Amino acid sequence: MDTPVTQPSRPVPRETHFDRLGGETAVIRLVDAFYRHMDTRADAQRIRAMHHPDLSSTKAVLVLYLCEWLGADKQYSAQRGQPRLRRRHATFAIGTAERDAWLACMRAAFDETGVDPALRDELMQAFFKIADRMRNTQT
Repeated sequence: MDTPVTQPSRPVPRETHFDRLGGETAVIRLVDAFYRHMDTRADAQRIRAMHHPDLSSTKAVLVLYLCEWLGADKQYSAQRGQPRLRRRHATFAIGTAERDAWLACMRAAFDETGVDPALRDELMQAFFKIADRMRNTQT
């Protein structure tokens, strides 16, 4: 009796946060919504003032960063080097209020763009860790 030949099992590719979010188009919508909230929320005035009036290049950089961070190709690192977020933000006074305003804008952007609540909550937990690490003042 011949034994059946079995094919070696291939690992099933894990769906990334990038895929779950909806790819680059969804990241662009998220970034647009994020900065729209930053422009309109009273609690975000101080963090908005840290940016240039024209946000086009800032948006492009955040899209690149988020795509990579969420699991897409490493185009941010290829173009701009290692993120080194804390170093890149060191010239800005970032305290608890700035952290919380940034997070509020991102959460509002998730909600506005219809991101699945479970994915939103996962990403907000990760964003909290990053945003909290950016704090460099006691205020």
